Amino acid sequence: MSFNVATFATTFALIFLAELPDKTMFASLAMGTRMRPSWVWLGTASAFVVHVAIAVAAGSVFSLLPEMLVQIVAAALFAFGAWTLLRGGNDDEDDDVARGRRVTGFAATWATAFTVVFVGEWGDLTQITTANMAATREALPVAAGALLALTTVSALALVAGRFIADRVPLKTVQRVGGVVMLALAVWSLVEAFTG
Repeated sequence: MSFNVATFATTFALIFLAELPDKTMFASLAMGTRMRPSWVWLGTASAFVVHVAIAVAAGSVFSLLPEMLVQIVAAALFAFGAWTLLRGGNDDEDDDVARGRRVTGFAATWATAFTVVFVGEWGDLTQITTANMAATREALPVAAGALLALTTVSALALVAGRFIADRVPLKTVQRVGGVVMLALAVWSLVEAFTG
C-alpha cells in the first residue's frame, strides 16, 4: 500500500478550505468558550474520525438518511447548546471557572462535542468531498488528509474560543456563544426545509 503525498495534500487543502466557514467550526468555537477546549477537541476529533471512516469506506452511506431529519436533529442539538449557554449560571459557577475548575466534566463535554459534530457533519460538503476523493484516489492519503484538515480547523476554532474567553467576561462569552448556537440552529432548520 502506497501513500500518495499529492493526494494527501490535495485532500487536506480541499477539506480545510471547505471546513473553515462550516457551522461545525463555529460550534467548536462556541463550545470552546464554555467548556475545556482540549476535551471539546477530543470529542470533535472523535466524531471526525468516524465521519472520515464512513466517507472513505462507504461514501454514499449518508445519502441513506433523510437530509431533513439530519438537519432537524442538528438544529435541536444547536438549540440545546444555545439554551445551555444563554441560561447562564449562578455565582458559584463563575467562581469555579475563575479558580480554573471546570463546570462540566470530561464525559459530558466529550459527548456534547462528539454529538454536535457527528450529527452536524452528516451529508456536509466535507463528507461529500471526502467520499468523492476516496472514490477516485487512494483511501489512506484521502483519510489522513481529511482527518488532519478537520481536526486542524477544530483546533483553530478552539484556540480562538479560549483566546476570547480569557479576555472577555464569562457572561458575555456565554451570551455570544448562545446566540451563535441559536443562529446555527436556525441555519440547520433553514437547510432542512429549503434543501
